[in-house]
Amino acid sequence: MKQNKSTYFYAIGLSYKKADAEVRGHFSLSDTAKKNLLAQAKQNGIESVLVVSTCNRTELYGFAEHPYQLIHLLCENTKGTVEAFQEVAYVHKNNDAINHMFRVGSGLDSQILGDFEIISQLKFGARASKKENLLNSFSERLVNAVIQASKRIKTETELSSGATSVSFASVQYIMNTIQDISEKNILLFGTGKIGRNTCENLVKHTKNPHITLINRTKTKAEEVAGKFNLIVKDYENLENEINRSDIVIVATGAENPTVYKSLISTNKPLLILDLSIPKNVNEDIRDHTNITLVHLDDLAKITDDTLEKRKAFVPEAESIIEAIKSEFNAWLDTRKFVPTIQAIKHKLTDYKNSEFNAQRKKMSDFNEDQAELITNNLIQKITNQFAHHLREDSNSSDESIELIKKIFQLETTDNV
Repeated sequence: MKQNKSTYFYAIGLSYKKADAEVRGHFSLSDTAKKNLLAQAKQNGIESVLVVSTCNRTELYGFAEHPYQLIHLLCENTKGTVEAFQEVAYVHKNNDAINHMFRVGSGLDSQILGDFEIISQLKFGARASKKENLLNSFSERLVNAVIQASKRIKTETELSSGATSVSFASVQYIMNTIQDISEKNILLFGTGKIGRNTCENLVKHTKNPHITLINRTKTKAEEVAGKFNLIVKDYENLENEINRSDIVIVATGAENPTVYKSLISTNKPLLILDLSIPKNVNEDIRDHTNITLVHLDDLAKITDDTLEKRKAFVPEAESIIEAIKSEFNAWLDTRKFVPTIQAIKHKLTDYKNSEFNAQRKKMSDFNEDQAELITNNLIQKITNQFAHHLREDSNSSDESIELIKKIFQLETTDNV
């Protein structure tokens, strides 16, 4: 985990736990910002970094001498400041950082318990870093272990039983709040991932034939609409469609609000759900007394029987994580002492070569082949013995490595 004697593995970031939607919006990373961040990391000599930015969290997992190097990267590529970050942030180091990634990737740290959408973001982040040669063997192995844990938890427990995610919570909220839902006009603005999921849940649960889709790129809306036989309107019709709707769901991915006070001219009750980070519905819309505005942070607080039932499966999920994490740590321990074992082998081989040179001069009938075979076998047995000790005695392997280095006067390079 310690690399080149000076860098450590860190997880730095902020999430829904301490940062509200507005603050999270300041630190959210667009696809372009992610690319810029990776390019900057390369310039700054950072060897491995992985970026995750969702509506609920923004995180960097990487190797650095000091966490500030990663915090600086994040703040340089977002609207956020170091001061604002420090107020709501978390910084995890080494084992704590490993634990954090496992909990995040397994849905245990999600805003809605058991929501596994984050795992696809981890995979995407790892792929993007690998493409830029910014994913070392440690990070790649860790991400794969987290993916494995996530898969096992999904298949072996009921932590994600019932529908999850903000998209389901929004539809559940609508159904609990609005009477005669099948008779209402519903507008979905934005057809990204959350928009598509919400659309699917709307169709499945509301049995409503009056759902209209609008997206800046009309073809994307038509793709989604085609699956569910829904109406698509042009982006230019947004204002009209909002004012003829009873429910508006905003799931756009814009940097600034796309729905605001001056768009509203209707006097009838209108429910607006904003599922975007940063917020895409301006708060000034609350000036209209006929409008109810609900943000995804409010939706995530909806706890139902499904979520209560899930809590019972947390211990089971944690034991799966522990099993896979111990496999990862075993691999890590092995990696930790490999350079020392190799250095012992080189040292013993140097002794052997030196002795061979001496014996050639002393003995005219020196059988080099036989000596080579015997000494190589002895070197292998001695190094195996050291490896066995370090593997079995994991609690004090660091001290043992230091002692071995001292005895043999070894120079090794620690690696991850």
